[in-house]
Parts: sequence; structure tokens; C-alpha cells
Amino acid sequence: MQTNQQEMVLVIDFGGQYNQLIARRVRECGVYCEIVSYTHSLEKIKEKNLKGIIFTGGPNSAYLPDSPTIDPQIYTWGVPVLGICYGSQLMMHALGGHVCKAPEREYGKTLVDLDTTSPLFTGLPEQNVCWMSHNDYIERVAPGFKVVAHTPNCPVAAAQDEERKLYCVQFHPEVLHTDNGTQMLSNFVYNVCGCAGTWKMDSFVEQTVQALKAKIGDGKVLCALSGGVDSSVCAAMLAKAIGKQLTCVFVDHGLLRKNEREEVCAVFGEGGQFDINFICVDARQRFYDKLAGVCEPEQKRKIIGAEFIRVFEEEAKKIGAVDYLAQGTIYPDVVESGLGGESATIKSHHNVGGLPDFVDFKEIVEPLRDLFKDEVRQSGRELGLPEHLVARQPFPGPGLAIRIIGDVTPEKVAIVQDADAIYREEVDKLPLGERPSQYFAALTNMRSVGVMGDGRTYDYAIALRAVTTTDFMTAEVTMLPPATITAAANRIVNEVKHINRVLFDYTTKPPATIEFE
Repeated sequence: MQTNQQEMVLVIDFGGQYNQLIARRVRECGVYCEIVSYTHSLEKIKEKNLKGIIFTGGPNSAYLPDSPTIDPQIYTWGVPVLGICYGSQLMMHALGGHVCKAPEREYGKTLVDLDTTSPLFTGLPEQNVCWMSHNDYIERVAPGFKVVAHTPNCPVAAAQDEERKLYCVQFHPEVLHTDNGTQMLSNFVYNVCGCAGTWKMDSFVEQTVQALKAKIGDGKVLCALSGGVDSSVCAAMLAKAIGKQLTCVFVDHGLLRKNEREEVCAVFGEGGQFDINFICVDARQRFYDKLAGVCEPEQKRKIIGAEFIRVFEEEAKKIGAVDYLAQGTIYPDVVESGLGGESATIKSHHNVGGLPDFVDFKEIVEPLRDLFKDEVRQSGRELGLPEHLVARQPFPGPGLAIRIIGDVTPEKVAIVQDADAIYREEVDKLPLGERPSQYFAALTNMRSVGVMGDGRTYDYAIALRAVTTTDFMTAEVTMLPPATITAAANRIVNEVKHINRVLFDYTTKPPATIEFE
């Protein structure tokens, strides 16, 4: 739903791992931002209403002949450019500076001396901790550039050519490890690019609802509603735009979190806040039957995905032909699928995989395609969705099946649902700022002997995990307060049947069988 009238800062991706993070930080400043590959046509780039351009980092060396590059004419457009890490080296190399292998690699938090007269560093301290990650460095700036930041090991930590509006930083302002990094990007988009800051979720929702009305007209829309944040906000936006022309199908595959079906039905079903056609399909037993005896996680995924399509197909045929199929695709889905930038494809995304093969429709509508997850949540709030739904943690499509190690049974699902609900209740007692980003329970396949009263038990161990993340792609383990751990463990052992042991997962990487999102 984005238009060329919206002011934009464009991120040009040279293979950097933080491409999405740069765009998110710019949007947090109130400025719309998109990501394109360095191979994108310059003519198409010029068609956009550009206020500024940011080059990402990347793993290559700018001085090697086969490294990613871009036509130097981009520096003559008069549009401000900020190069980050590899992007800074590329700019210097192209414009006559000297880039070479650094005598000493810098990695991690580094104290950087800043020239606070620079528009990039206005209002910042003269010394600032920044996140460095580079093997090469700029040994000599290009003609016309002035050095505005340095470290003992990096003579050019930042440089600028104010006349041509060209800026570069060797460090990463987009990551949380850089103090005042968002302020640096804000200084760029406002002090250098002259942005007005018109990217707001209230206006986005209003404009998108109007655009959906105009596009759909009196057509009919079918939406697969999973109950997750993305599909729920998508459905709410369409409900506001077209009301009864929308039919949402919610499939309960029996692998949801505790009370999730009831919560979704309360919002979207009869008596809820939206006047739409809502179909809830109880398919629990057929999924359990298909999964009987299956232990391998990837096989579980395939079975659940295929069965979901079959269930949805049956319901779609009852509805008949529709004009549009709605999907809750969001911007990271686009970027991670390799369509929005240059970084390696992380995973293939298709929110309703395979559905177009059997649903009779004219076109797909994806009203959230331009949004990051935090923007989707804010849109949900603007649409009046309840906070418990908007703030819901990411949840794997196959549900609890891949948070159960070994075979899946209704009994095991109930165990995980109860333990997970207790764990989340205890963590939610912490102040908002102290809660991890994601926390959930998983059922191990380990059983051990225990004592309950005067009797012997032989029951399962439950694993609890908590991580902190900003992008839901990378994460760090969260060490919860001992009181929270103790309360959760005691309640789970005492209240959940067939559990006699609680394990806290403090590994730095999630096990393959416990899906992160």
C-alpha cells in the first residue's frame, strides 16, 4: 500500500546481516524505509521519492574486483548517502580514498572519539561506545571528506563531505550495542536528509483501509486466520474496510497454546468486535491421527502443513469463488525470501502455502506487506485489537508439535499447554521492561523417577526457555530472576499432571526441536 508520495530513505543492501535492523531503526524515527539489492536498477531507484540513501555493511572487501559495487553516479544525485561499515569503505574506494586490510581487526564494543560539530553527531557525547565489526578499514579519506570520528586503531571511524551530503561510519549505529545509535540515524534523516517524519501507524492504517475499500470494491475476500499477530491484524484491517465481504477461516489443529482458540473466537467470532463471516473448524482429532507415532520434527511440519491445506480446501469449497485471498505477509517475510535485499535467503515464506492451487480467486491482497513486526503490533492497537492478542509472542505454524520432542499425543499437548501457560503467567508478573522477548515451555522426551506424597512417579521433564531479541532472528539467552524461576517450577511440578522435573534452557542456541518462531 506504499506510494511514491511517501518520503523515503532507501537501504541498499550489500549483503549485510543488519539490513532489516537499519530499516527498522529509520522507521522508528518516523521515516518510511525500504530495502533493495545493490543490483537494483538505478533508474528504478530514482523513481522513488528519495530523501536519503543508506549503504549496508557486507562481508566483502571493497577493493577486490569481484566485490559488490554500485554505479558512482549515485553520489552525484544530490541525495544524501550514509555508508555503514562495508558501505563506508565502498564509498571511500569509489571516490578516491584508500581502503585496505586493517593492521588490527576491531570487533565488539569500542570507545569512539566523535566530532560533535558533525550533523551526524549533534547532541552526542564526545566519546561514545560503538559496535565495530571489520577486517578492512579506511586508511585515507577521499578528496573533499573530513574525518569526524576515530579510535586508536581506526583512523577513520566516520567521515563526511557536507557539500555533497555524503557521510560514512565504520561502526554499526543500527545495533543496540552502539550507544545513541538511533540518535545518529535520526540525525541523518532529519539534520542531513531534511525528512518531515510522516511515517506513523495511525495514518498508515487509515490510508490502507481506504486503499483496500477502493481496491476490493464489492468483491469477496477469504482469509486464513491463524490467531497469530500478523493474520489477526490483517483480518482486523480488512474487517474495518469491507465488513461482511470478508470470510475468515480459523483451523484449530489441536496444537495451539492454552485458551488460544477461545481468545480468537471471542475477538473474531459471533459476538466479537468485528462484523465478518467467521468459520472455526475443530480439526483436532484428524491432526492427532495423522501425527500418531511421528517423532521427527520436519516430518511433523510436513504432515501438519499438508493437512492444514486439506482442511482449508474443504472449507474454501463450501464458500465458493472469492475475488481475493488475503495473507498476513509482513516485510521480513519479503526480505527473508530474498526479494527485498541482497542478503542470503533465510527461509521461504508463504503464509498460506499452496492455497492458490485450489482456491478460486483473482488476486492476493497483503495489506501488511510493508510493515515490520513492531509496526504490525502498533497497527493492531490502532485497529482496536486487545493487547493480549497484539502482544502475542511469535508462534510456530506447526504449533506445539515441534515443542514436543518425540511423538505427539493429546495428553502431551495438554501437558505443554498447562506448563507453558503457568510459565508465561509467572514471567508476566515482572515489570514490562524486565520481561524477555519470548518465553515458552517445551516437553522433553526424558522421563525420570520421582516421589509424590507416599507414591513413586515416573513422569516427564519440561524445559523452559527465555530469550531477548530485537529482530526475532537473533537472540540472547535471558537469565530470569531466581524468584520467577522458583515460582514457575514449583507451580508446574505441583499443578501439571505427569511432570516431576523442570529444566531451564540456558544454552545460547535454540535446539532444533524447539522452534524459535
